[in-house]
Order: sequence, then C-alpha cells, then structure tokens
Amino acid sequence: MRLGIRLLFAFFVLNGILAFFVLRVFSAEIKPSVREVMEDMMVDTANILAEMASEDLAAGKISDGNFATQVRRYGGRSVDAKIWGLFKQSLDFRIYVTDAKGLVMFDSDNVAMGQDYSRWRDVARTLRGEYGARASREVQTDDKTSVLYVAAPVLLGEQIIGVLTVAKPISTVQDFIDRAERKVLINGLLLLALSAAVGVIVTLYTVWNIRKLRRYAQQVGEPSSKTVAVPQVPGELGDLARAMQAMRERLEGRDYIENHVRALTHELKSPMAAIRASGELLEGELPAADRQKFAQQVVLQSERLQRLVEQMLDLSKLEQRAVSGGRLQDLHTHSLVDLVQLVVSQHANQAAINNIALDADFVPADGQFRLKFEPDLMVLALSNLIDNAVDFSPKDGQVHIHLREEAQHVVLSVQDAGPGVPDFALPRLGERFFTTPRPGGERSGSGLGLAIVQGIVRLHDGQLALRNTSPGFCAEMMLPK
Repeated sequence: MRLGIRLLFAFFVLNGILAFFVLRVFSAEIKPSVREVMEDMMVDTANILAEMASEDLAAGKISDGNFATQVRRYGGRSVDAKIWGLFKQSLDFRIYVTDAKGLVMFDSDNVAMGQDYSRWRDVARTLRGEYGARASREVQTDDKTSVLYVAAPVLLGEQIIGVLTVAKPISTVQDFIDRAERKVLINGLLLLALSAAVGVIVTLYTVWNIRKLRRYAQQVGEPSSKTVAVPQVPGELGDLARAMQAMRERLEGRDYIENHVRALTHELKSPMAAIRASGELLEGELPAADRQKFAQQVVLQSERLQRLVEQMLDLSKLEQRAVSGGRLQDLHTHSLVDLVQLVVSQHANQAAINNIALDADFVPADGQFRLKFEPDLMVLALSNLIDNAVDFSPKDGQVHIHLREEAQHVVLSVQDAGPGVPDFALPRLGERFFTTPRPGGERSGSGLGLAIVQGIVRLHDGQLALRNTSPGFCAEMMLPK
C-alpha cells in the first residue's frame, strides 16, 4: 500500500471515529437537556398552581371552585405562537390534584377523577415531603410517547393537604429536539467533510514532496546518473535533500575512483603474477613439456587480461551511452530467433571443448520474435550470459537457451546445470568485479559480464532477472514488445 493511501486511510479512520463519538455525544445530550429544561420550568409552574389551589382544596371545592374554573378556561384558550421558527398551536399541560390520601379530586382532562394515585411516584414522594416527579410512557416500547409529571405539595400552613401535578407530553417539544439533532448532524457532517478535504490536501502535498525527494534519491543513486537538481521541498525534507546532495558531491568521485581502482588492481594482480612467474621459469632450463605448459599459461593469462580490458571498454561505452541519454545506434526490428541461433553457433565449439551441450528452443516454435534492438549489443549480452553458463556448468552438462512470449515482454533465458549462487550473493550479481567461484574452486571471472548484460538490457528498457533453480542458475532478459 502506498504512503499516500496509508496516510489518507489513517486520517479518515481517526477522523471518522472522532466524528462518530462527537456526534453521538451531542445527539445523546440533546434530548436529556431538553427534558431537564422542561422539568425545571414545570417545577415552577407546579408550585405556582399549588398555591393557587390550596384555598379551594382546603374548602373542599377543588373540583368546582375558582381554581377549577380558571384551569378549564386555560384549556379552552387558543394559541398561535412562533417560537424560533416553530409554531405552537396547542396548550399541553394536564393538571390534576389529589388529597392527602392520594385520591384524585380534580383532573383537567377528567380521566382520573376519584382514582387512587397514592402509589404513583410523583404523588407518593410529594406526600412524604420529597420532590416528586416521574416519566411514564403511553406506549411502553416508544420513548416518544413519554409524559413528564412534576408535582408540588398543596400546603395549609405547614401541613401537606394534597398534591398538584403538572403533566406535559415529551412529544410537544419533539420538533425542537428533532431540529437540534438535525442541526448537529448537518454541521457535524460539514465539519467532517471540511476536515477530510483539509486532510486530503495536506496528505497530497506531503506525499508530493516525499515523492519528489524519492525520485531525486533514485536518480542520484544510479551509478551512471547525471547531475540532478536538488528538489525544492519545504522544511525537514528540503534539509534532507540538500544533505543528500552535499554527501553525494563529497563521496561520489572519491568512492568511484577508489572502489574501481581497487577492484581493477585486484583483478589485474592475479594474471600479471601468473605471467611473471611463468616468464621467470621460462628463462631457465626446462624440459620441453614444462616449457610448453608455462608458455600456455602465459597465453591463457594474457587472454584473461585482454578479456578484462575489452569488458572494461564495453562497460565504459555502455555507461557513456546512458549518461548521454541512452540512445541506441541501430534500433531496428530484428529477429531474436536468428540472433539466438547465431550466438549459439559461435559458442558451440568452445562449449564442446568443455563437454558442454548447447541447445535452444522457442515457444511458440514458429514464433518470429521480432523486436526493436541493437544487434551488436544483444549479441554481446547473450554471449556474456552463455559464457557464464558454460563456466559454471559441470562436465557433460547442458546449457539451455529458451525464448518465449508473454503479454508485454519477450523473455530470453539462459539456464545452466551448475551449483547455482549462494543466496547472500544474489543481490550483488551485476556489480563490477563481483564474482563467485567456478566449479572446482577456480575464480577466473572478472564480474563484469553481468554488469554489461544489465547495462544493455536497461538501454533497451528491459529487465534482467537472476535466480537459482535448484539445480542450476537461470538468467532472464525481459525485453518489451
């Protein structure tokens, strides 16, 4: 998963969790808060009405006295009030009064006259001198049908002679609750969208700068890369880019020279020492067989020096092309089948001397495998792969060249039956002067062959894959169609 996607995913997850809990807390607090405010107002109302009802209740006229008349007039009033955009068109208080035993003596709705309410929480607690209130649902499973009851004691002096309860359905303020919840939800979603947009912008800006720095690091990391301008990125990333540039300028020249001179010196020492030793021995009196043996050694080591020089020249030319833009000189359509057959015929005799069999096959067998490539370079690349395979193959072994088509590439592979390469060495294959021992403990290679192949494949916009096959080793050139 890319860095930008990971950052966005993490941001959205955290933002979503935060928004969920914030919205949930606000939504969960709206209804209780409205009920609390409503209960506070009903406490005042109940106490005022209790004072107004005390004389009629004490005189036994609570059901037909002045208090009852005024309450009934209240119930008959018409109202049309606009409250912060919402209209109120009904008066919703229900008022009932009980005596000191909890029997209902007056009910503004005339539904509970004479009933015993002494066990209801609002009446029972108030008769005990406590604050009495309750909330009851008309439909047990529906909280929106709740009715809030708030009671106040009806006093005669210090004596409680009854209870007055004011009731109001929660549904009468449900529109206010719904509107508040909608506003919280809409504003919360807008805030979430705004924060998400800010998060996307910040993430994209950060990832854009990181990618600029990554491209710069990849470019300066190429062994044959041209001078690359330091990217203009802000803050610590800009400091890092400039530090990388300064480090590269200090080290690249010195490291390049030191490493390659050290490696080249090491490669030259062995054949030169062998030539010198053989030459010194040839100066003395030697039997004819020994003289011939040391003369052959001089020739072999001279050929090794020549191959090393030629490979260095080939690699230098490839790097020069890469630095100058990677242009190929003879980029025309050619047949890979013809090229493979040509290179196999050129190496057949040398392979036969080592008792190595060379063969090639093509899938499909009648495929043309016509691609755009530079023939001389491709011959050089395949020759190096076959030379390596022959060097690492045991006697009476086989080197197999395989050509096949894939969706986007043509794959040219060279497979040997040798011991393979140690796992620790696989990542370093293709480095200059890095090589592994041949079968029998010999170390005749220079390590430049695969570096040359890799350079040629890159010039053709392809890829080189190297892997152990147990037994053997396989090198694949993947060339784009």
